[in-house]
Amino acid sequence: MQTIRKWIKLIKMVCVLIMVTPFLTGCWDRLEIEERAVVLGVSIDKANTEKAEKEEDEISHLHGTFPTPDKGMIRVAVQIALPGRIPLGPGESGGGGGGSVGKTVWVIDVVGHSLNDAFMNLQQQVSSKLFFGHLRVIVISEAVARNGLDNINDYFRRNSEVRRMAWMMVAKGQARKLMLAAPPLERVPTLYLMSTLDQGIRMGKFPKDYIGIFWSNVSKKGQEGFLPYVDIKKEQNVEIKGLAYFVGDQMVGVTKPLEIAGYLGIKGINPAGYRVFVQLGNKGQTVMTTATHRRAKIRVQIKDDIPHFTIDMGIELNVEGKFSDEVQINNPDVLRMIEEKQREDAVKSYSKVIKDSQAKGSDYFGFGEIVRAKKPHYWNKRIKTAEEWSKMYQNCTFEVKVALKVRRVGMKAV
Repeated sequence: MQTIRKWIKLIKMVCVLIMVTPFLTGCWDRLEIEERAVVLGVSIDKANTEKAEKEEDEISHLHGTFPTPDKGMIRVAVQIALPGRIPLGPGESGGGGGGSVGKTVWVIDVVGHSLNDAFMNLQQQVSSKLFFGHLRVIVISEAVARNGLDNINDYFRRNSEVRRMAWMMVAKGQARKLMLAAPPLERVPTLYLMSTLDQGIRMGKFPKDYIGIFWSNVSKKGQEGFLPYVDIKKEQNVEIKGLAYFVGDQMVGVTKPLEIAGYLGIKGINPAGYRVFVQLGNKGQTVMTTATHRRAKIRVQIKDDIPHFTIDMGIELNVEGKFSDEVQINNPDVLRMIEEKQREDAVKSYSKVIKDSQAKGSDYFGFGEIVRAKKPHYWNKRIKTAEEWSKMYQNCTFEVKVALKVRRVGMKAV
C-alpha cells in the first residue's frame, strides 16, 4: 500500500512538471524566418577611397568618431533571399530568364574599412537581422585576393553561422558582377555558382576545395591554400579558369584551366575527366583521349640536405576520336604509340605545374606535409616553420614518372 502511494505521488509530480515546463522554457528566443535577412552570397571588391569615404559618411554612424584602419576600403555586395519569392518546386513560377535576380534575391552593396565594418553598415540599411546560416558562396576580386585575405578569413572563421561547406572563389575583374548575374539554368543565382563547382567535382574537373578545406590548408605548416579562379561570360555563365594559389593569405599566382588536371593527377584524385589532343606524327595523325582513372604515389628522400620527391602516376585512357584514316587504332602498335606520346606530354605538363608553383614559393600540393610525416627529424631540425618551408620548396627536386594505359577505343575500331 505504501509503495502504491509513492508511485501516485511520483506521477503527480511528473504531471505538474509537464504542465509547468512550457511556461518555464518555451520559444523565448525564436526568430521567424520572415524576420531574418538570409544572406546567400557575398562579393568583396576594392573600393575607390574618395568615393567610398563620401558614401560611408552618409551610411556609417561610426564615421569620424573612432580611428579607422590604414588599409584601403572595400565594397561588399550581398544577395539576400526575398521571402516567398524563391520557388520551392519545379512547378512554381519565378525562375530562369534575365530577370531572375530581381524576382528571387535582393542585391545590395555597401563600403567599409573592414568586412566587419561593411556588414555593420549594411545592417544599418536592412531592417531584418543578417543571417549567414545559408551563405553558400563568397566571391573575392583578384585585386583583394592579391592584397591579402587576412581580415576576410578572420571574420568568417569567427562567425559560427558560416558553414564550412560553403565555397570561396576568386573572380577575374569585379566580384560584384557574379552577384548580379542572372543565369537561365538556375532560379537562384548563387546556387548556380555553387552547382558549377559541385558538378566540376563530380565530373573530375575540379578538386574538393570547400571553404573549410581551404582554411585547413592555410593553417598547415607544409601546405598552402588555393581557391577556384572564375570569370563570368557574356551569357551569364561562369567559367572555371584555373586555381588561384596563395602564400599565407596572399594570392600569388593562377594556373591555366588544363593545369587543374595536373593538380588532380599529382594528387591522384578521381574521377578523371579532362580531354587532350595527342599528335602522333603530322597534324593529320591526331587523336583525342580522355582520362578516366588516376592513381598517384609520392615518395620523399633527403638528398644533399634537400627533399627529393618521386611521383609515380598511373592513368587510364579512352580514345574519344580520331581525325584521319591514317590512324588505325585497331593496331596494337598504334595504341602503344598513343600511350608513349601522351606519357611524354604528361611528364612535361606535370613538371611545369610543379615548377610554376616553386617559382612562387607556394606548395599548394602539400609536399611539405609529406616531409613532416615521413621525415619528422629533418623537419624539426632544418625547417620548423611555414616560412622556411616556402623558401626550401623552391629548391626541392622532383622526378615525375607516368604510366598510361588505353582501356577503350569506342565501338568503332577503324
